[in-house]
Amino acid sequence: MDFKQIQNIIKDFENSNITNLEIEMEQFKLKLNKNQTQETLSVAPKKLIEKEEKVEDTSFKVKSPLVGTFYAANSPEELPFVEVGQKVNKGDTLCIIEAMKIMNEITAPISGVVESIHINNGEPIGYDEVIMSIV
Repeated sequence: MDFKQIQNIIKDFENSNITNLEIEMEQFKLKLNKNQTQETLSVAPKKLIEKEEKVEDTSFKVKSPLVGTFYAANSPEELPFVEVGQKVNKGDTLCIIEAMKIMNEITAPISGVVESIHINNGEPIGYDEVIMSIV
């Protein structure tokens, strides 16, 4: 999401009757709240707040050990090393991160099932950024 899109969202929010807006994407989170009077706040049902539960994320986050470019396969013509839902064993190759023309294989630190892949093929990745989750 670029800056212009964010500005448009904020402008539309300000001109609307909406009092709260929350947008969350892969690496982007936006929370907007309008000033509310005490009377409006007291009308909010407390039961909804009490029933809100936090779901604990028990998946193992595989993080990038370096800055580079993420590749899901050895070449564009080949199948990816892993896909969501695939079982992996400790030591299996998960992906490649290219840094300074050096291809670095990232291996599975644990055995499990790939729950999600947080980055797309060919995208830049930062140090300690989550590559994928394994459960």
